[in-house]
Amino acid sequence: MGLFSKDIETMEDLFRHGLKDMYYAENCIIKALPEMVEKATNRDLAKGLRDHLEETKTQVDRLEQVFKKLGDQPRGVRCPAIDGLITEADELSGEVADKQVLDAAIVGSAQAVEHYEIARYGTLIAWAEELGHDDVVRLLTTNLNEEKAADKKLSNIALRKGVNRKAAS
Repeated sequence: MGLFSKDIETMEDLFRHGLKDMYYAENCIIKALPEMVEKATNRDLAKGLRDHLEETKTQVDRLEQVFKKLGDQPRGVRCPAIDGLITEADELSGEVADKQVLDAAIVGSAQAVEHYEIARYGTLIAWAEELGHDDVVRLLTTNLNEEKAADKKLSNIALRKGVNRKAAS
């Protein structure tokens, strides 16, 4: 997108831009998750993040299938939102001295990313349906459902597995 031209003229353009945004975001998450795993001291948290890393790789594969079905080459477009969430997570984790508090910070940062993804996939599904791209709705819905499940797992780790309780004590 340039200062003097508008690259998004139609809903179809907007939809395809959103797909590129998510493709970029998912690939950034793949790069960021290993560092979060390394910093996590809670076993359940580290395992959950490792599992979600593998899931995210599969989500990228699904996005590549979406691009293919639409006759496009998979490519991303810079997403300032995901860049900001990842930068914030990195900066916050660098400021936390206590390992148990760090685990709580990692959960919070990971959930911020999940909530962004949930919002974006929900929007992409609605746009795909409106545009008649029924052949890609299932793929996007699968990604959305995995993001929702990851968010629930993070909540479970924070609340039932004691990450927040240990950080508060």
